[in-house]
This record gives sequence, structure tokens and C-alpha cells, in this order.
Amino acid sequence: MAARLDARRLAKLVHSFRELRLLVLGDVVLDEYLWGDVERVSPEAPVPVVHVQRESMVLGGAGNVVRNVIALGAACDFCTAVGDDRAGERVLELLAALGVDTRGSVRVAERPTTRKTRVVARSQQIVRFDRETSEALPTSAARALLAAIDHFAPRAHGAIVEDYGKGTLAAGTVRAAMRKLQAHGVPVAVDPKEDLSPYHGASLVKPNLREAEALAGMRIRSNADLAKAALRLRRKLGGAAVVVTRGAEGMALFEGDGSGCFVGTPRREVFDVQGAGDTTIAALSLALRAGGSLLEAAVVANAAAGVVVGKVGTATATPDEVLEALPAAIAAAKGEPR
Repeated sequence: MAARLDARRLAKLVHSFRELRLLVLGDVVLDEYLWGDVERVSPEAPVPVVHVQRESMVLGGAGNVVRNVIALGAACDFCTAVGDDRAGERVLELLAALGVDTRGSVRVAERPTTRKTRVVARSQQIVRFDRETSEALPTSAARALLAAIDHFAPRAHGAIVEDYGKGTLAAGTVRAAMRKLQAHGVPVAVDPKEDLSPYHGASLVKPNLREAEALAGMRIRSNADLAKAALRLRRKLGGAAVVVTRGAEGMALFEGDGSGCFVGTPRREVFDVQGAGDTTIAALSLALRAGGSLLEAAVVANAAAGVVVGKVGTATATPDEVLEALPAAIAAAKGEPR
């Protein structure tokens, strides 16, 4: 399969991203960063003292998928829920700055916006503070979310459902959302958390190796085990393609007869793996919607993820960065020396 990879065709797929619009559905997170340096240990306790030099905020969770879709050149709509608080206001401001229609963001009273605050010193994360809830949305908010999906689905070339387990995607809400997306003929890619049953009819599912074990209910110790697990997932979803991400080992792809294809990824210096999965599913979805095969989409996604892990924090990749990384991703997929 890898021998059929053509650099010019893959580059054309990446250039085609600007013609696409995706709909992202899922849990948004406000990622806050305190950046600083460490020069001493506190006299109060054996902990480092971080001298904070700057602060930043970016969209995380499903919001990072949105960021990646837009960074890769496509347009994006976003259906999510935020609290009626300052963090929720900040999420809406960040979405508006990206050019995303904020009418897809349902504000829910007495519900905190998911917020993760990280303290980073010398490119290393020191500690993280989480403020969140995993309770399901109130009925009225879930209805508003589904109405937003109805509004945006007709103009979407594809959809990504990103479940971070923060309550936006309760099973009943997901089933209703899947029915609406299917009624509009929108292919759905899923990054699941725990349960696949609500996602029946999805076109693609992208777990990592640990998630694949949990979703399939079995230990994966070999490639044969991985193929068996992927078959279980495909049956649960009604025949969807399965892409299992394997970190430095690349990806395993399962479609058609289910025999599987293992796609290597280039060796690279890794600064931060945070958000790499979001980049992967964004690039996979865009490459597929641009007309690429699953193998071609995986190579493009490997190139994009390779760009992101070389950056610190919740990062994205641009089309130019992906194009620059493509030759190494193609070589790795073909099994050539890296």
C-alpha cells in the first residue's frame, strides 16, 4: 500500500483543505498556561518556586480540534457547552478571534467551564490545576446543542465528535446528534472516551492503543491482538474504519477486509505530546474529505502530528509546516531509513 504514496498528490490534498468546512462537536476546555523559570526551592516546602513571566490562554479539548482544523486551512463550526462564567466568556472570545460562529456554544447557568491551568518552567510542566464537572447537560441545554447541530450540519463536509468525558456528550445526546448528522449525509469521525454504542454509523474511529484495549475489552499484546480488537470496534460501529494511534510507532489502519496496515512515523524530537491526538483527527478528517485514501490521510496526519509534538503546549500545525514534514512522513510510511 505504501508504495502507492505520491508526494504531489498528498501536497494537493493539503492544499485542498481550504475548500472544506468541518463541524466539531464535543467538550471544550480553556487551557491556561503560567510560563516561568525555576531557580530555587521553596523554604516552606520541598517544591520549586516558579517565577511567572507570562500567561496565556488557548482553546483545549474539542476546542483544540477546532484550532487545528482552522490552522490547517479549513473552515470550522463548533457545537459545545460552556458555563455562564468568565472562563466561558473567554472561550467565546477565543472562538470569535478564530472566526468561528459562537452560536454553536450553549451557555449553561450554574455549570463551570472546564478549565485546566498549567504551570510550565523551562519547557517542563510543573503542576496542573483542573476546574470542571462531568455531569450531563441539563435537558434544555442538550436540546439547544442539538438545534445548533441542525443549523450547522447542512454546510459541513464532515464532522468530528470529540469526547473528553466532561458531560457534553451524554449517550442520549450523542445518539440524537448522530441521527441528525446522518440525516444530512455528514460523515462522522469519532475520538471516543469510553463507550462506542452511541456512535453506530460513524465512518471512522480513532482511539490510541490504551483506549482501543478498553473499548474492545481485551489486552493488546501483538499485531494479531490489535487486528482482533479493531474488528470488534468495527462491528460495534457498523463497519467504520479504525485508526489506532501508537505514539512513536505510528498508526495501525483497519478497513475493508480488516487485515490492517501499519504506518510508521518519522523519528522526531518530542517536546510535548499534549494535543497531538487532536491534530491527528483533524488532519485525518480533512485529508479524507479532500478525497484521500485512509493511508494517504494517515501519512498527512503523521506529518501534522510530528509538527505539533515538536512544540510546547497545546499547539497546531499550518499547511506549510505539514508540507515541509511530508517527505519524512512518506519515507517512514514506506519503511525507508529515518
